[in-house]
Amino acid sequence: MAELTGLFSPGRVAVVGATPREGAVGHAITSNLIEGFSGEVVGVNPNHDEVLGVDCVDSLADAGDPDLAVVVVPPGIAVDAVREAGECGVGDVVVITAGFGETGSEGATRERELREVAEEFDLNLVGPNSLGVMSTPVGMNATFGPDDALEGSLSFMSQSGAFITAVVDWANDQGIGFKDVVSLGNKAVLDEGDFVEAWNDDEETDVIIGYLEGISEGREFIETAREVTRETPVVLVKSGRTDAGAQAASSHTGTIAGSERAYEAGLEQAGVLRAESVQELFDSAQMLANQPLPANESIAVITNAGGPGVMSTDAVGDSRLSMASFSEDTLDSFREALPAEGNVHNPVDIVGDADVERFTGALEAALADPNVGMALVLSAPTAVLDYEELAERTVELREKHDKPVAACFMGGERVAPAAELLREAGIPNYFDPARAVESLDALAEYREIRGREYDDPTEFDVDRERVRELLDRAEQRGDNRIGVEAMEILEAYGIPIPDGEVVSDPAEAERVAGSIDGEAVMKIVSPDIMHKSDIGGVKVGVPESEVYDAYEDLVTRARNYQPDATLLGVQVQEMVDLDSGVETIVGMNRDPQFGPLLLFGLGGIFVETLEDVTLRVAPVSEREADAMIDEIDAAPLLRGARGREPVDEAAITETIGRLSQLVTDFPEIVELDINPLVATPTGTTAIDIALTVEQ
Repeated sequence: MAELTGLFSPGRVAVVGATPREGAVGHAITSNLIEGFSGEVVGVNPNHDEVLGVDCVDSLADAGDPDLAVVVVPPGIAVDAVREAGECGVGDVVVITAGFGETGSEGATRERELREVAEEFDLNLVGPNSLGVMSTPVGMNATFGPDDALEGSLSFMSQSGAFITAVVDWANDQGIGFKDVVSLGNKAVLDEGDFVEAWNDDEETDVIIGYLEGISEGREFIETAREVTRETPVVLVKSGRTDAGAQAASSHTGTIAGSERAYEAGLEQAGVLRAESVQELFDSAQMLANQPLPANESIAVITNAGGPGVMSTDAVGDSRLSMASFSEDTLDSFREALPAEGNVHNPVDIVGDADVERFTGALEAALADPNVGMALVLSAPTAVLDYEELAERTVELREKHDKPVAACFMGGERVAPAAELLREAGIPNYFDPARAVESLDALAEYREIRGREYDDPTEFDVDRERVRELLDRAEQRGDNRIGVEAMEILEAYGIPIPDGEVVSDPAEAERVAGSIDGEAVMKIVSPDIMHKSDIGGVKVGVPESEVYDAYEDLVTRARNYQPDATLLGVQVQEMVDLDSGVETIVGMNRDPQFGPLLLFGLGGIFVETLEDVTLRVAPVSEREADAMIDEIDAAPLLRGARGREPVDEAAITETIGRLSQLVTDFPEIVELDINPLVATPTGTTAIDIALTVEQ
């Protein structure tokens, strides 16, 4: 783990490229530091003796052992400046300068050199192409943004510097403060995982939030975030949601499991709360920073407005929360306190003429009910309701019962003083009931995350050497797509397959069919024909007497469909009784950021149409494989729907685990489909496989 104390709490900061020229980045950063930084600031620029009243020296060697160097010089000399920082013993560097990997091959070369220098001197390097960093406890604004952040307990990272300037300006208006702020830039050295890990150990950071356009090392990030989120919530906005298929993929898994689906799976496995918008990001962060976690997911809504009460109920229906069922004692309390036209059931309508006493009496009874995990105080302004007094009493009751409370004091100017009282006490106020419910939902989700148990993947006894031999053989042929002849790979990893062989002439097909009990299934074997059933390249239920002619017909169909296709023969295998089982799919697509992304779902010919699938980043534990089975909509089919006998779910779990181990052991496998994997009451059988390797 990177020790980042010098980055956020430096005693002395050197600005390499400080300048008195207004409008220059070096001027803005120096000015921002001088205005608020509690430590010392020194400029580094051989053309000036002083900048904005602070000393300016010729080089970092003359800068008096700074803890942090902020590099603002042109890209052609920025690498030399970072090297000088390393030679002078500066451990933390922020490279503001652009013109690196984001600009093309020359910039990419320069960024590689920058990374090599950082590795040589073991530097904590932010950027390049960074807005800079802030840390409010020491008053440090080492950015060229126009505003200082307010002090608070949120630590914020962003791949967009412009987004930081906009957020800080907006947050200042909303009274939202930060502990640290980091513009990640190109992430040549330090990335999101480093900051998540560092902020977890920071007692002044209550919630970690971020805007990301990508994650550099997906699997490593999952492992880091799993540990961090046991103690510190992490909430991220990830852009690029609609760019779901960066490259066309030939397999079912590749088609379904685009980049966005990988991020969904990876961030969920990491225990990260994903916000859909900037508004949701800060709604969730403020709630997580200031409220206790609920004991359960049941919410009580106390309102003087029937319509907004119904709106909040709809919002609860769209969340993981549930409307609390009150105890008889609580219902009796409501009946005694409310007028006859009120509603004692959830949402509790205390009627439009309710004063503060009626409001807080109902809230007190609800929060005292052990069935209630959290509450929403929802009110519209009336002439008889003192909003400021209601805010004060709401704060008192939240502290008394130590349960999360959100406020929805609807209104404008009339609400402002009460909203400020609530904000100071850590109770956010929302105009929209749906936002209030969503923020409480984030608390419930984080409660579930903290309670998770993570297991190590099962290590199965497998034949790795046999798989290596088979993959090497495909490489020697120059094939990157391997079809049904890859069945032996599954067999080597203990995944059941039907009896059979791949043959290259009709007489051999007859021989194999004769050794099979019952009718046979025959399939074209070609790495160039992936969807064999579409061209009539599969024959089911072939009696032994028809095997010879079936072989000839299959080869003819393949030649007519694609004359230049590589034809490796025909697979003859025993026929599996599909009527007694359920066709599922187990697959993998290797994502550039997260690595092997496993897929499980309803299989067969309609897999891409129905897309009833779930995904996980491999390797997965038995617990995670079980969860994959639970999550698909078709799970009841596996468990005996319509009088069918339940399938062997333990066998599915084991198959997922064995496939997870296979694709983890052999990173050259970039796509793999087992479709269908037939699940029956007595086990599973892989009927067909398509496999792509990277040569």
